[in-house]
Amino acid sequence: MSDGEVDESLPARAEDAWLMVAVSTAGAADSLRVHVWRKLRGLGAVYVQQSVCLLPDRPPVAGAVRKLVDKVRAEGGTARLLHLTLTDPVERGEVIGEFRASVTAEYGEVLERLPAFFAEIEAEADLARFETWVGKIAVRDYFAAPIGAEVRAELERARTAMTAFEAAALAADTSPDTRTGRDRARLRAAGGEGHRP
Repeated sequence: MSDGEVDESLPARAEDAWLMVAVSTAGAADSLRVHVWRKLRGLGAVYVQQSVCLLPDRPPVAGAVRKLVDKVRAEGGTARLLHLTLTDPVERGEVIGEFRASVTAEYGEVLERLPAFFAEIEAEADLARFETWVGKIAVRDYFAAPIGAEVRAELERARTAMTAFEAAALAADTSPDTRTGRDRARLRAAGGEGHRP
């Protein structure tokens, strides 16, 4: 399926129902403008023109946008949230294609960086970072970009490799034959290995 095609397995509402968000923070604090930009970017909004964007009309997204609109209004900006139906299949396909292209680019970046993880697998913190990163992308992957499955498979391979690495490291650490003199001294000091005459 190309980026502009509509996935027929999605329910009609997922394809047809959209939110149009128009926000102006003129006259409000600069911090509000930054907050609005970050929030809409985090939701994966596609801009149709400056300060006007589209998002799929799904309950978690609509709830987040409603809170944002309320905040903008409370802090001196103006905001409007409209529920739309995109009936033109070509236009709808193009918009969905933009959403997919955005998450595909982000997933692609994960795939580019994962080989470095395998090269230095002892970096357990990096695996958690990748998992968090992919989780954030997946939240915005409203139309199931095909590359997402590849990314999740690579992440699972990374988890398996990390588990194998940890098991091997633990086995090496607990094997008396592989302990260095310093390791043995530390174990003796901690009472973990009997003193030898």
